[in-house]
Amino acid sequence: MAVVFALANQKGGVGKTTTSVNLAAALAAQRQRVLLIDLDPQGNATSGSGVDKYEVETSIYHLLLGEATAAETIIEETTGGYHLVPANTDVIAAEVNMLDMPSREYRLRDVLAPLLANYDYILIDCPPSLSMLTVNALAAATEVIVPVQCEYYALEGLTALLDTIENIQATVNPDLQIGGLLRTMFDPRNSLSNDVSTQLLTHFGDQVYRTIIPRNVRLAEAPSYGESVLSYDRRSRGALSYLALAGEILRQHKNRVPA
Repeated sequence: MAVVFALANQKGGVGKTTTSVNLAAALAAQRQRVLLIDLDPQGNATSGSGVDKYEVETSIYHLLLGEATAAETIIEETTGGYHLVPANTDVIAAEVNMLDMPSREYRLRDVLAPLLANYDYILIDCPPSLSMLTVNALAAATEVIVPVQCEYYALEGLTALLDTIENIQATVNPDLQIGGLLRTMFDPRNSLSNDVSTQLLTHFGDQVYRTIIPRNVRLAEAPSYGESVLSYDRRSRGALSYLALAGEILRQHKNRVPA
């Protein structure tokens, strides 16, 4: 059965999509069966996987509304070596339409249920808001990864997100856990980055991943080529950091590492 990660933070620009794409690629490079679900109407995870979001005929929109099957929606050929459920601006309409549906919080969980045996890891790239789409992701997930940028206002909104996670645990998904807080955009030469990192460790301890994602030019460049940083420049600091994160996660779920 797959581990389902929701990558969530209502703040934009924290490295959430960057982490979704590159962690998916890093896990796939470790011979894991990986499905990445783009749940963000911006469709950046789709573009970053080498898929033209404007050309896709079926997307997460159609899957959530029951207008297409998973087999019709999943794209198996991506530049990162994982499978993809794409997204584009149609997803905005899906959120509106779901408001009138029964059990609307469980739409994503229900469509994922038949797929759990086909993958080792399913990653959900959430929109930068605490919306019905994010609630669907948290209801479907087993764990949450929270990217937190090592910059000013890093902790702003984090309390609200953690409160939301607790509410989801209490109401719709009691099995949901925090997989970890991931420090992103880290610059060791910057005292602010070090201060924020220390604050996170002080407040959250073992809930913070040991792996730190650095500020890296290759990480910033790769999406414009529709690639993960692993295929764009495997020797870069960005690529090595996501391979390290994948290794850390695999150790946490060591029973899922192939013999």
